[in-house]
Amino acid sequence: MEFNKDILDMGITGRKGAANVENILFDLVFRHTKDMVFIMKVEEGPIFRYLFANESGIHRAGISHDSIGKTFQDALSADIAGKLQEEYTRFLSSNGTKSVFDASFEEDGKEFFGETILSAVRDQDGLIQYIVAITRDITAYLHEKNKIIESGQRYRSIVDHNLDAIFSISMDGQILESNPAAAKLTGFHEQQLVGSSIYELVSDLDFANFKGLVENTGNGQSLESLDCRFIHRKGYLLTLHIKTVPIIVFGEIKGIYVIIRDISEQSKNVEMIKYMAFHDQLTGLLNRRALLDKLNEQLFSPSRHEREFALISIDLDRFKYLNDSLGHLVGDEILKKAAARLLECQNDHCFVFRQGGDEFIILLLETTRKATAFFAQRILSMFKRSFYFNSQEYYISPSIGISMYPNDGKDAETLLKNADEALYRVKERGRAHFQFYRTGMSSSVNNILSIETHLRKAIEKKELSLHFQPQVDLMTGEATSFEALLRWNSKELGPISPGVFIPLAEDTGLIVPIGNWVIETACRQIKEWKRIGYEGFRVAINISPKQLQQPNFPAYLKAAMERHLIDPACLEIEITESSMQNTEEAAPVLKIIKNIGVTVSVDDFGTGYSSLSYLKKFPIDVLKIDQSFVKDISEKAKDAAIASAIIHLGKSLGVEVIAEGVETAGQAEFLAMEGCHKAQGYYFAKPVPPHELESTYLKLAMPALREYS
Repeated sequence: MEFNKDILDMGITGRKGAANVENILFDLVFRHTKDMVFIMKVEEGPIFRYLFANESGIHRAGISHDSIGKTFQDALSADIAGKLQEEYTRFLSSNGTKSVFDASFEEDGKEFFGETILSAVRDQDGLIQYIVAITRDITAYLHEKNKIIESGQRYRSIVDHNLDAIFSISMDGQILESNPAAAKLTGFHEQQLVGSSIYELVSDLDFANFKGLVENTGNGQSLESLDCRFIHRKGYLLTLHIKTVPIIVFGEIKGIYVIIRDISEQSKNVEMIKYMAFHDQLTGLLNRRALLDKLNEQLFSPSRHEREFALISIDLDRFKYLNDSLGHLVGDEILKKAAARLLECQNDHCFVFRQGGDEFIILLLETTRKATAFFAQRILSMFKRSFYFNSQEYYISPSIGISMYPNDGKDAETLLKNADEALYRVKERGRAHFQFYRTGMSSSVNNILSIETHLRKAIEKKELSLHFQPQVDLMTGEATSFEALLRWNSKELGPISPGVFIPLAEDTGLIVPIGNWVIETACRQIKEWKRIGYEGFRVAINISPKQLQQPNFPAYLKAAMERHLIDPACLEIEITESSMQNTEEAAPVLKIIKNIGVTVSVDDFGTGYSSLSYLKKFPIDVLKIDQSFVKDISEKAKDAAIASAIIHLGKSLGVEVIAEGVETAGQAEFLAMEGCHKAQGYYFAKPVPPHELESTYLKLAMPALREYS
């Protein structure tokens, strides 16, 4: 392709050798330049006509050599021609000021993108005669640019849609950027955050730590803190988990990312869990775990040898009875009120703990034995005030045991044990007072624990037995009824007094299985005596209040008699007045037992507060005068009068009267003269094993009757 005269008119003429330069330039532009080069003739209209196109332009623009001399509309598709026409016309309207626009084109079926620069060629009058268009392929550049844009958008998406607050800050803490989560977290708008200092958001409590975190991150370290607090716009504190990451550009730290997660709720939960771990849920007092921590803190303190402190163990007297009688709701309320009352003592040197159940511990620091005694007396005085619940008034007294550091122990376990042993001694001696630990107390307590351990195995080891004490008819001198009394001869501990192990069995609940063993053994013995041929006797067995309260007690009693084929008339149950305090429960049970045919007797009659009302409400066959009235019956007129009144009351009601604890002839004579039916005690006979009873008191049936039976 050759330049025509128009090209020469553009000034491509010159000095000697210009033709050679022209050829070289033409060759470079036409064949070797990868950019697309076009020269367009401007005609009226305006019309733009191809005057020149290099090889790259012809090939990539999709035109041919024949397109030279043609307009856009002649050489190109209508769509592309229209876009070019618009851009070139705009260029003319701008009076030929340099113009740049993007264009797309196809090559081998693939779309490419180009950037076109338009330049004007003017004649001598300054009119635009030609437009030179150079289009550079920027496909690769656009791809890279799009990747960068996409990468930026990905980053922005991560930042903008992140649930964590993200701040971009300068090295001095100025906020450069923040995401929506940061605005939501702090309560400020993004416009308010950008440009301000992040340090303005930090609580004074954590300012130094946060500043150090930022400064260390400025040295290139990624760091985190779990307990930094920011101030919300409304003024309340936010507990935050903060991560800081240095912003590194070409190896240089340009700023810091501060990534924040709100852990206020988690922090509250952690605090709640921590609170629950060290506090009693019912009363809110510190618990045993907190007590051990506080004790160890004192015991391992550098100044521990210079300080004396007291450990005060408190137990609410008869609380279990109150809880069982009135229900756990009332019991819990009383515990909370007792805890609140003890909390009145708490200060920097006094800490109140709930050990469990109705047991409380007070740790009294920097005290003396005298001051501790005064403090214990103060607690006793506090409980003289009654408790109210649902308009009901209740009185609860505390028993208090005290151990002193370092005299009574130098470790937590010993101090606690000795305080409990002092408390046990208080309860053993009447309750409602305080006692300091004394050396030697532990031996008696340890003995009780040993007795309990062996008592739990007494039945299976066959260490229990029944002895029988006659109840003698004061008119005839004969004995037709006998009280079965429980005895325990431990293989390891030897004989144990009933006064020791019976109360222990009551406290531990062992009295129920032991009581069932007594019923079975008594029925078995009655059956054996019947088999031998003895007749006309009745055996009385003592029934614990706890055993009587068992839902299936009457059924169990009846089943035991049926198993051993014994007549109910041969059996008598002895109950105490305490068994009848709950009239609504006890009355139906005793009526069922009475209907079975078993005799019902009341032991220790006269020691309760409502003895006469019991006679009215319960089906009672026998009254047993308590030995406390019999003991001084010969010397004290009041005791004699009471015993006489009970005897006459019983006779008038048609019930049998038996006096217990008769030890002298004078006592027996008085009772006989007053008309008492029977008496039992060491004056007549001590409790004896079954074989001794057989030879002395039991009567064989007539031979004919024995053969018949």
